[in-house]
Amino acid sequence: MTILINNQEVPVIIEHKNNKNLYIRVKEDLNIYVTCNKRVSLSEINSILEKNRKSLERMYNHQLEQNEKDSFYYYLGKKYTILYDESIKKYKLEDDLIIVKNEKMLEKFYHDECLRIYQERVEYWSQFFDYLPKFSIRIRRMTTRWGVCNRGNNIVTLNSELIKKDITLLDYVIVHELSHFKEANHSNRFWNEVSIRYPNYKEARKALRD
Repeated sequence: MTILINNQEVPVIIEHKNNKNLYIRVKEDLNIYVTCNKRVSLSEINSILEKNRKSLERMYNHQLEQNEKDSFYYYLGKKYTILYDESIKKYKLEDDLIIVKNEKMLEKFYHDECLRIYQERVEYWSQFFDYLPKFSIRIRRMTTRWGVCNRGNNIVTLNSELIKKDITLLDYVIVHELSHFKEANHSNRFWNEVSIRYPNYKEARKALRD
């Protein structure tokens, strides 16, 4: 089976699984993959593809751009493929897939996971410090820093891009910023504070630079 996308015939690969829903995705090979129950007929599949032609074109063009950039979506250091399923109401992770309805839901997944995981890790590491003031956490995308500790207003800002890194690197940045509540600069005393709680900080710094 093929479908016409951007004035060219694109192969449609059908994969039968015990799914209740029908999933459509475009992989790196630029083929369209349909995962569905074996009871779904070819005519039904064709009808669904035609009905969702605009979404297919967006998915196909998006994958073209992704191939050109040679980029993937990373979550906690693991590479994922985005699968779009217009029937779902909430995002979910399955194996190496992040399943979302659209780009807006993908952004929500990203945002929600930052809030949840960052808060959990900050709470975990805070118990190892005995000099922390009452502080708040902010999360935003930064281009030059992984984290910032503002001792004037007791706010720790963490880069949202850390959600794509291995969680050990997020832990390092948290320890780094919390240590600034005692040592404002990057003196030997500061690095000693970091090393007490995160001995492998040099490896983490190198990984973040790379």
